Amino acid sequence: MNDQKDKNQKAPVSSPMGGRGRMSYIEKPQDFKGTMKKLFQYLKPYKWKIIIAGFMAITASLLSVLGPWLLGLITSEVADAFKQSVPGQPLPLGLVKVIGNLELSIGEVALLISGIYILAAFFNYFQSFMLIGMTQNLTYSMRRELSSKINRLPLKYFDDQQFGDILGRVTNDVETINGTLTQSVSEIFRSIALILGTFVIMFLLSPILTGIVLVTTVSSLLIARSFVKLSQGYFRSQAKSYGELNGHIEETYSGHTIVKAFNHQKQSYDQFNRINKDLYKSSVKSQFISGIMFPVQFFIGNIAYILIAMVGALLVLTTNPLIAIRVGVIQTFIQYTRQINQPIQQIGSIANVLQSTAAASERIFNLLNADEEPTETDKLKDLSKIKGHVVFKDVVFGYNEDVDVIKGFSAEIKPGQLVAIVGPTGAGKTTMVNLLMRFYEIKSGSIEIDGIDTRNLSRNDVRSLFGMVLQDTWLFEGTIYDNIAYGTKNITEEDVMKASAAAQTDHFIHSLSGGYEFELQEGGNNISQGQRQLLTISRAMLSNRPMLILDEATSSVDTRTEVLIQKAMKKLMENRTSFVIAHRLSTIKDADVIFVMNDGNIIEQGTHQELLDKKGFYANLYYSQFETN
Repeated sequence: MNDQKDKNQKAPVSSPMGGRGRMSYIEKPQDFKGTMKKLFQYLKPYKWKIIIAGFMAITASLLSVLGPWLLGLITSEVADAFKQSVPGQPLPLGLVKVIGNLELSIGEVALLISGIYILAAFFNYFQSFMLIGMTQNLTYSMRRELSSKINRLPLKYFDDQQFGDILGRVTNDVETINGTLTQSVSEIFRSIALILGTFVIMFLLSPILTGIVLVTTVSSLLIARSFVKLSQGYFRSQAKSYGELNGHIEETYSGHTIVKAFNHQKQSYDQFNRINKDLYKSSVKSQFISGIMFPVQFFIGNIAYILIAMVGALLVLTTNPLIAIRVGVIQTFIQYTRQINQPIQQIGSIANVLQSTAAASERIFNLLNADEEPTETDKLKDLSKIKGHVVFKDVVFGYNEDVDVIKGFSAEIKPGQLVAIVGPTGAGKTTMVNLLMRFYEIKSGSIEIDGIDTRNLSRNDVRSLFGMVLQDTWLFEGTIYDNIAYGTKNITEEDVMKASAAAQTDHFIHSLSGGYEFELQEGGNNISQGQRQLLTISRAMLSNRPMLILDEATSSVDTRTEVLIQKAMKKLMENRTSFVIAHRLSTIKDADVIFVMNDGNIIEQGTHQELLDKKGFYANLYYSQFETN
């Protein structure tokens, strides 16, 4: 349907090559604090689960900190035993002083370490189990709420939104929140507890070695940060080139017939090579720089081990009781150095994770807070007795508040009349039908059906009065039977077959393997355009509603199929008030009345012959089309 509405729709934001499905989203939220506050409010019913999971994560981290310390005690005890050993005699292993007056044998300490690690694993498992259960419940509720919200939104909302963007909110954005809550929440607790616990024990064991670990760890993080900043520009270029390459490939191969018909292969190939070279250069540089980061960090880590070993050896040999350490402390520090790098890096990455989570949450909350359709009243009349007398009285409407598309439109359609609506693109033809179906609310005036203002009927009741056959067919993946029966309740197989026979569809259905059980692909792509149109007519025939809205559907089919469709539509319109949006004026000669629209109003009306005799706007349209054809 071509209309003013189409002119006012917002174009989707895509890649520079114009490929579909690659929407660009803002990665940072506009209001980080406000959005996170809303998210925390959303999490309020789960606060005790989060607290318990956080406690478990902290406990598991603190328990894992004890392992290297206890192993160090065993190492020190074995080293002391070697000093006191006599050749040919068993090692004089004594008890390990753990803390205070608690002394255990080496075997008991080993069992204690095993128990600690098992307990830590137990806490880690159950905190993950709790968070996964919580986040799955949360995302289930959030998706259900989003789905319900979308069904309550007016069509006007979708005029300003990209469908891919809305889909992304229900899928990708919810998954972002899911991933953050499942991993990052526990990671925050675990990392902070692990860092603090490790540094506290290290400081108690040896402030000097703790200083070495602190300096090397901070140096590693600063170097990593500089490499990340350096590589970000190349990664952005890489992502841009990927988008351009995907767009070029999609356009070229989806339109390969046009490319060949206009001998554009060489230009297309040259463009591909240019984009591919840009992608190669940015990919090599980004991967090279980011690849250097890990060897450098590994090198700094090895430096830390060497310094701990060297300085630790000196501290073991020193006689100064203030700084002297036992040999097992060296082992403990080496383990802690390896253990502490990961949580520090995790803390650094959590900031980016929270930014993307806040951005995803903000987009979801914006959708949930969008204005819904106004509250409506219940029906005031028995709709089963509707005859189809439709009256438009001084209707004014605009998709935007400051621009009116329909300007004082008035018309009367009597029951059973076939009304054709014609006019140039943007005249308001589709808009008038949208208002009749209450897809949009009018600014002023009224639309009445059998004397009832449609605003005094529920939207569902108004829409239940109309069957629709649009030029753009809509079929879902499933059987032909299910597609014909879509939207109609309490029907039998016989009803479906009668509707198909009346719509001239039954013959081609039986020619398919499986007949009515033939499986359609998405959009019905495994049958022809004309066959898809016949199925939608069968669907409208089966619904058996008192009025019809038809968008001429024969412009893209062959002559034989056009005859079938016209015959089916004529049968469908019998004894029904019908509105036909006509593009090919030769198909509406038999209309009871023709409304000629321009600039949002009726400028001429009458039968086909009456309008030709006037030699006005309609006659000019008709003869110009006839001459063109």
